[in-house]
Amino acid sequence: MDHRQTDVGEELVGREHEFGVVRAFVNRASSDGGALVLSGQPGVGKTALLAAAVRVAREAGTRVLYVAGVESETGMAFSWLHQVLCRLHRETELLDAVDRAALSAAVRHDSGGRVHRSSVSAATLALVRSGATSRPLLIVVDDAHRLDRPSAAVLGFVARRLAGSRIGLIAASGVEGDPFLGSGQLPEYEVLPLGADAASQLLELRFPGLAVSVRQRVQAEGQGNPLALLELPAALSDRQRAALEPLPEILPLSRRLRALFTAEVSSLPARTTWLLLLAALEGSGELAALRAVSGENGELADLAPAEQAGLVGVERISGRLTFRHPAVRSTVVSVSTDGERRRAHLVLAEVLTERPERRAWHLAGAAAGPDEQVAALLDEASAHALRRGDANGAVAALLRAADLSPRPADRGRRLVEAAYVGAGVAGQLETVPRLLIDASRADPELGGSLHVAIATAYLLVNEDGDVDTAHRVLSGAIDAIADPGDARNMGLIEALHCLAMVCFFGGRAELWEPFHAAVARLEPEPPPLLDLLGTAFADPARLTAPILRRLDAAIDRLSIETDPVRILRTGIAASHVDRLAGCRAALWRIVHAGRDGGAVTSGIEALFLLGNDDYLAGRWDELERLCEEGLRLSALRNYRLLSLPGIYLRAMVAAVRGDHARTRALTAEMGRWAAPRKVGVVQVYVAHVRTLAALGCGDFETAYLQASTISPPGVLASHVPHALWLVLDLVEAAVRTGRHAEASAHVEAVLAAGVAATSARLTLLVGAATAISAPAAAAGALFEQALAVPGVERWPFHLARVHLAYGEHLRRTRAVAESRVHLVAALDGFERLSAAPWTARARNELRAAGRNPAPMGAEPASLTPQERAIALLAATGLTNKQIGQRLLLSPRTIGAHLYRIFPKLGIASRAALRDALDRQRRF
Repeated sequence: MDHRQTDVGEELVGREHEFGVVRAFVNRASSDGGALVLSGQPGVGKTALLAAAVRVAREAGTRVLYVAGVESETGMAFSWLHQVLCRLHRETELLDAVDRAALSAAVRHDSGGRVHRSSVSAATLALVRSGATSRPLLIVVDDAHRLDRPSAAVLGFVARRLAGSRIGLIAASGVEGDPFLGSGQLPEYEVLPLGADAASQLLELRFPGLAVSVRQRVQAEGQGNPLALLELPAALSDRQRAALEPLPEILPLSRRLRALFTAEVSSLPARTTWLLLLAALEGSGELAALRAVSGENGELADLAPAEQAGLVGVERISGRLTFRHPAVRSTVVSVSTDGERRRAHLVLAEVLTERPERRAWHLAGAAAGPDEQVAALLDEASAHALRRGDANGAVAALLRAADLSPRPADRGRRLVEAAYVGAGVAGQLETVPRLLIDASRADPELGGSLHVAIATAYLLVNEDGDVDTAHRVLSGAIDAIADPGDARNMGLIEALHCLAMVCFFGGRAELWEPFHAAVARLEPEPPPLLDLLGTAFADPARLTAPILRRLDAAIDRLSIETDPVRILRTGIAASHVDRLAGCRAALWRIVHAGRDGGAVTSGIEALFLLGNDDYLAGRWDELERLCEEGLRLSALRNYRLLSLPGIYLRAMVAAVRGDHARTRALTAEMGRWAAPRKVGVVQVYVAHVRTLAALGCGDFETAYLQASTISPPGVLASHVPHALWLVLDLVEAAVRTGRHAEASAHVEAVLAAGVAATSARLTLLVGAATAISAPAAAAGALFEQALAVPGVERWPFHLARVHLAYGEHLRRTRAVAESRVHLVAALDGFERLSAAPWTARARNELRAAGRNPAPMGAEPASLTPQERAIALLAATGLTNKQIGQRLLLSPRTIGAHLYRIFPKLGIASRAALRDALDRQRRF
């Protein structure tokens, strides 16, 4: 076996189809003979497939003859034949004298004997047939393109005459249609590079600790070539693989990769290698830079030697230069001198004046030492990269700027900025300690800076859960700056955004006092997003109409927003006031960018915001998928604090669906980590989950006690956003436990705060809470008013709850027939959501109302022929009057029929008729 073979199982990742082709060939050749040539770029996995062929053959009892072309022997005639004779020396002795003489003359041609290729070919064929006398034979030839020409000709002769024998020949060639092997006349299978999923799987298998950003860079550079994918990370340092140090502009090559193309690149004309170096460092493949250097057409002629060597190509449609193998670009750079690379970067910087970000990077590449002007340009490049969602690019630019900083203070500042961008946006929390240490060494005076405080706070709250210390660090740094009221100080603004996050997770009103004081000091005025977070997110129960209008305007602007941080902060501001639906498209852009290695931290938060909206909209299965992804990323990046909303959302769904064991496990998981660390929002999360679980089971006493811990009756707790979400819960639990005064007090507080005006969902819930706490004579009208709110269908769980509450009220006030309509609507809504305990409540109420509802999926009550005709016409959108005209009935009669039809179909409105009739037809 060739010494280059590595673990076959690993190198065959993503090669299931190719392995099937090889296995089928080996099995077929053992009885019918034949040949197969595997072609493909170097390192694509041909050798691994040959190794798989050897294993399959040996397991079947087939004899294997393995030989390989060697580059150093390409000038030695019949060198391959010498390998064959060494392995079949016993069979050689059995050949007749003529064949033995031909073979001997071929391998000892320097003795003066005359070599006839036709005789050698015939003798070789006789030799391999002799080797297959007792059992099938598989000849395996690796690197067939490196065979000397006489050997290749003999091999081709043999390969074309194996049909009908028990001899198979499988060869790997780096040249498609190798003319010397004669593979144009042989079956050929091209082994293509791996797809993205298989490439990622291979990297995960070999380098499980590889940082996501590094894995994505390696995948981009490796272009699906397994050898490149395995060798490129191996050439990196441990710190680079963990993303603790920036990657070089061109990834370094291992000795094995460098050996593939060094000789070919080095043999090119100087002008060609210079243009290849420009193309390699330019990176995009655009020919504009080459034209600027060489003239309109000169570069194409100068590139011809590289094209003829198969190293590069120019795509006809796009006109881009492409390197044919992932190692070629790196080889071009590695064989150049440091001076040549700096000169090339300088040339590129001069011709890319209209692309400031790329120009900054090329100037950095041309810099021979510290250069503050270039470092400042990289600062701007970092900000631009961050605005377009390339968080990793932003961090890399800051780190390179730090390297180029002449003054220690500037170096320290840039390292700290890289730390907080990495932690807060790019998902690189693990880099923060090292970067902060390096920054303090560069500038010991940085300890109290705003950026140090931000990075430290992210580290404290996520790794240690130390909310109080993070709060002290941030508020202290804000108070310590020379001008704490300068709204143009972006470091101050970022610190305040971070402080808002810490305050929210702390879950205590007093934590917000320094935040609001600092925002109030800002002049000429606070930035709009910061102001929105301090109101709509921090304390939504006290929102005003102008603030809501400003929030709506900010949401409208998301369609053109590219900055993931601004998108995320807008979504956070919208999260407790039922406006996340307008943010979904922009939030999905963040998620996709995070999946591609961009703003990973923002992507995690975006996933949970989308899950938040899915919970309210009843898309609970999608919520589970989003939370699973977000929690996996949180665990991978060690963002413990950011994982809490995802666990909470999963616990909410478990509670309303009656999965009590999972509800207990998830609330316990949150509590165990957060309680000792004073992460107060978790107490709210847990109480909310337990409130819902208790309400579903009819345990109203427990529900009241849990809801009261979030917001006492008669009070909308300050800076507890979830108080808005428990209005109906608290009032219903209070009424059902005889606490009518507390229920009325809470409704009065909610009405005084104007909560109902916040959204259609809150209008529905406040209206229902008002109805539940009102005298029986007034309740019906209040329920009807709540259910008439436009758009309430978007909130199926809450709508079903209001139907249930209204149905319960009607049954208790002896309007039994009317109650059934709403109880059926509630039952239908809960069943669709698989909310088992709530379904049971609705079912029990229907039984008490004299209706024994069939289980979900059972056949609905049958309609009379006349009822079916009316239902079908009503489902088309006709009014009662129009239906009556067609059926010769009065509109009143039609209305009476529909009143009986709705409960039979389990619906509460005309809008649901079509779906209900479709379901009945399926039954």
